[in-house]
Amino acid sequence: MASEREPAWLSERRREGASLASELPLPTQKDKGWEFTDLSGLDLDAFAPEPPLLEGLAPGVDADAGPPVVMPLADAAERLSDIVAERFGTLVPSADSFVARNDAEWRHGLFVYVPRGQRLERPLDLSVLERGAGRSTAWRALVVLEEDSEAEIWERYASADGGGGLLNAVVELHAGPAARLRYVCRQELSPESWIFATQRAELARDASFEWIALGFGSARGKVRMETKLAGRGASARVTGAYAGTGAQHLDFDTTQEHAAELTTSDLAFRGVLAERATAVWRGMIRVDPGAQRTDAFQESRNLLLSRSAHADAIPGLEIEADDVRCTHAAAVAQVDPDQLYYLRARGLEEPVAKRLIIDGFLQELVERAEEGPLREAMSTALDRRLSELLAG
Repeated sequence: MASEREPAWLSERRREGASLASELPLPTQKDKGWEFTDLSGLDLDAFAPEPPLLEGLAPGVDADAGPPVVMPLADAAERLSDIVAERFGTLVPSADSFVARNDAEWRHGLFVYVPRGQRLERPLDLSVLERGAGRSTAWRALVVLEEDSEAEIWERYASADGGGGLLNAVVELHAGPAARLRYVCRQELSPESWIFATQRAELARDASFEWIALGFGSARGKVRMETKLAGRGASARVTGAYAGTGAQHLDFDTTQEHAAELTTSDLAFRGVLAERATAVWRGMIRVDPGAQRTDAFQESRNLLLSRSAHADAIPGLEIEADDVRCTHAAAVAQVDPDQLYYLRARGLEEPVAKRLIIDGFLQELVERAEEGPLREAMSTALDRRLSELLAG
């Protein structure tokens, strides 16, 4: 039920989302983008909506952020209605059943607003915990950076009460002219949980964006990550790592849309899969008409640690401008036996040798992150997850 203080525009959006959610069917493997992810065992109505547990941002309490605003999104919708209404839902419309349900069901979320020329003095670190078996958790985040502002935001998705529920997240990231935004999303849900996340960023003139995505948990689902370089001179660097084991299925769908001239994007994803885990990465570089002198790159590389693991890497290009440089690469391979032999011939036991090879495979990703706490946190998270995979 909507809050009595909730603005009319938000209540109306909830009603529209509920109506659409009741009408829109779940995607099937005949639908584009869903060919490798089977949702036939998913009944959304079997999950009872329940708000997430939050760590790092107390509900109803503003963070000590100085001139920037950091607060629960529901509070911001009531207290800063004009600012929120102007941006909410503009990047992620209610075009499918997951976003429509999020529109209808979310009650807890994050709002970050950084005025012109201001910056968050330290990274904002927040954990969102889904509530467990039989329950669905809707999470919403809206981040707005005005001109020449700066922020770094770390979100972590995890499970409470043993997991087995469903997390449905929508994240909208607005970076104004010459703004600098770093966004880290770490997914560590229970291997019995579902995840559906739609995350989109839009960059204005000369804005710069660093996006890091880590996917370790969940049974299956899909994470959609879209970056629109809407202003001349905007740049984005997107780095993703996933690691699955058991019967996990990880699905990432990325888009780099170049909508203005002189824009640059660089995307690199790497995955490590053990036992019977599977993964799919589908990437699209889209260059709109008039987006001349675009420079875009994407790659996906996967390392399989067993004969039963499987990965699909599907890069794509849609180019409607003639003065561009767009390249892509994709690879799926087992651990190189020659590298393993070389290390073992120098006295290393096989588990140690294999770990060195995997560490080397992921090191290039770690080095893409900015030196300091961000790189250290990424390295620590990958090291912990690889230890879990290799111990299984």
